[in-house]
Amino acid sequence: MPRPPDAGTNPPPPLTPATFHILLALAAGELHGYAIMREVAILSDGRVSMGPGTLYGSIKEMLAAGLIEESDQRPDPELDDERRRYYRITELGRRTVVAEAERLSLLVREARQRRLLGPDRGVQLGDAG
Repeated sequence: MPRPPDAGTNPPPPLTPATFHILLALAAGELHGYAIMREVAILSDGRVSMGPGTLYGSIKEMLAAGLIEESDQRPDPELDDERRRYYRITELGRRTVVAEAERLSLLVREARQRRLLGPDRGVQLGDAG
C-alpha cells in the first residue's frame, strides 16, 4: 500500500489503480461495496470493472492504512440490506487521492504538450504509418 502524502519533500508513490478508483468513488459520499464497483464502472466509462476480490482486498488495505473507514450511519432498513457495510473516505484518504489526481494531471499535461492527446495528436487518421 502506498504511503499517504506527508509534509516532507518526497511525493508519495503512485496509488494502485484500484485504490485510486475506490477513493475517487468515495470522494462523492459513503457507499457500500457493490455501489463502489458500480461507481468505478461509471467513472471509468466502463473501462474498469472491479471484481469482489480486488475490491474487498483493496478495502481491507485501505482501512488498515487509514484512507477509508467504515461508516456507522445506516440507511433506512426498509430501503437497504442490513448486512451491507458502508465506507467513507477519511481526511487522509482525501489528501492522498488529491495528490494522486494532481500527479496524473501533470502526466496528462505532459502528454498533451507532446501531442499525444487532444486534437493535435502526433499521428492523425489518414497518415501513412
